[in-house]
Amino acid sequence: MRYLPLTAADRTDMLGVIGAVSVETLFADVPAAARLEGLINLPRQASEAAVERRLGALADRNRAAGAGPFFMGAGAYRHHVPASVDHLIQRSEFLTSYTPYQPEIAQGTLQVLFEFQTQVATLLGLPVANASMYDGSTACAEAVMMAARVTRRRKAVLSGGVHPHYAASAHTLAHSAGVIPERLAAAIDDEAAVIGAIDAETACVVVQTPNVFGTVTDVSAIAEAAHAAGALLIVVTTEAVSFGLLKSPGEMGADIAVAEGQSIGNALNFGGPYVGLFACREALARQMPGRLCGETLDAEGRRGFVLTLSTREQHIRRDKATSNICTNSGLCALGFSIHMSLLGGEGLRTLARINHARARATRDALAAIPGVEILTPRFFNEFAVRLPGPAAPVVEALAKRDVLAGVPVSRLDPAAGLDDVLLVCATETVLPGDIATLASALAEELLLT
Repeated sequence: MRYLPLTAADRTDMLGVIGAVSVETLFADVPAAARLEGLINLPRQASEAAVERRLGALADRNRAAGAGPFFMGAGAYRHHVPASVDHLIQRSEFLTSYTPYQPEIAQGTLQVLFEFQTQVATLLGLPVANASMYDGSTACAEAVMMAARVTRRRKAVLSGGVHPHYAASAHTLAHSAGVIPERLAAAIDDEAAVIGAIDAETACVVVQTPNVFGTVTDVSAIAEAAHAAGALLIVVTTEAVSFGLLKSPGEMGADIAVAEGQSIGNALNFGGPYVGLFACREALARQMPGRLCGETLDAEGRRGFVLTLSTREQHIRRDKATSNICTNSGLCALGFSIHMSLLGGEGLRTLARINHARARATRDALAAIPGVEILTPRFFNEFAVRLPGPAAPVVEALAKRDVLAGVPVSRLDPAAGLDDVLLVCATETVLPGDIATLASALAEELLLT
């Protein structure tokens, strides 16, 4: 009973305390389609050595992103992370630290977060940034909730270019609080449709640039339309390296900007943990979710750092809290901050230019293939292409050739009706030989199909 120490009597007693008749009653609110009937198809027992061997064999079936040509993006991007980042975040004082419950004895941790906030505010072009969120999608959801609190309205307009996972996260959280997200149909470029959907009931407008199809948009006109209707503009960015080349959300009129910071200082990590960036106008700071580190002076006039504007306890009081997110992705934020410090402003701009150049070279190579249509009119390092048939089987076929060609839109948004559209991303890790290999393999595969 090493792993399952509870007896049947123990479980009955526990159910009795909470007033549930049975385990089935306990999970009655979970939809039947999401519940597993019977036991999982696994051996009832196995030795530790046998389990290790089996799991090792399963792990060997994975293909590392760096094992060959890699053109996948769609919200998670492969960039080179300097070895110094990993070395520094693994120092014991960083790796073992947790939430600074007593800020006065966690000055190093708070200073790191303060510097992180300063970098994020600069990149997003807004005056106040928090100490990070769990990831970009939950940051987007929290921004929608924040806008509803500020405007006291319930309608949220989501562009059809917002990443489907971000839209789903926003819908899950907002719907439970009575906020109504209205997501427009998936579109490569829907600026006019977004402006047309804004009305006097709109709390916020959520747009993404570059959007999930890679389209880069100056959202200034959307900002003007939103503000004219008394709504807030939320700008989402999934590729943080793009800040080195494109206008910041603040420059384009965003009231709240959220982003996924994984691209800087954080590897792909099988999808997490990641780090959500969140910034807003100063007038909205007290409604901002998460935690905020501030700079102050102690009784002797020395520089010091504190958690400010809200307390952890305020977030625990669920009925009056601005948010129930009361922590932050500290280690991932540290990796982001170290990498940004190593790059500096000019380094980030150079990295962004390399990304754009590699993507343009990839676009040109694919555009020369008969049957391939480039859909994204203006992009940073990711763009959408239309293939002669469904994209998913082509991706699977190329994977067997050790080429990870991109992400089919059907995988992200099955209901969009864009089964023949493929998202292709090229970062600085893509080499000229990789581009040639992708183009050759894709051309051959399309001829076979």
